[in-house]
Amino acid sequence: MSTENAESTGTAGSTGTAGTAGTAETSGVTGTAGAAGPAGIAEASVRGAAAPVTRFDTKIAVLLRDDLETWQRLNVTAFLVSGLGTQVPEVVGEPYADADGVAYLPMFRQPVLIFEGTKEILKAAHTRALSRALPRALFTRDLFATGNDHDNRAAVRAVPTTDLDLVGLAVHGPRNAVDKTFKGARMHP
Repeated sequence: MSTENAESTGTAGSTGTAGTAGTAETSGVTGTAGAAGPAGIAEASVRGAAAPVTRFDTKIAVLLRDDLETWQRLNVTAFLVSGLGTQVPEVVGEPYADADGVAYLPMFRQPVLIFEGTKEILKAAHTRALSRALPRALFTRDLFATGNDHDNRAAVRAVPTTDLDLVGLAVHGPRNAVDKTFKGARMHP
């Protein structure tokens, strides 16, 4: 995000305010960093000027099953986006530092949009992500019962692709490809 303003979702091709809800197939509203994240505001305040509006050519999106408990949604989201950051390094911005020079880790340079949908929508999105060869991370229901990275990978490896009990999926790619991949999903409330 850095000095760029954050993207939000709403109706296709329209301009609106961040936080406008819509479906994955209609996302694409440009909003302000103030609603989506603090980075643009902090830097704009330090510089004394508003940050420039940026519409990203790519999108980072997470799709969660709508029957997950709150703690599961948060846990799944954290795991999923960690995978994208390691495989798609261009989505990670520069490190942060506060006014006292204390350093902080870099974060994604663009917003992460969170969607939800039924088991069927998640399965269809997974199939479309595979057909589009989008960088992706997945989380299956089996991973709630494991306690370490080795067992997590073994749990996924033990199940054929079409039989995965998906509860979360994260993708990165061109805006239109991500919108089409998450068709039918809705913005997480």
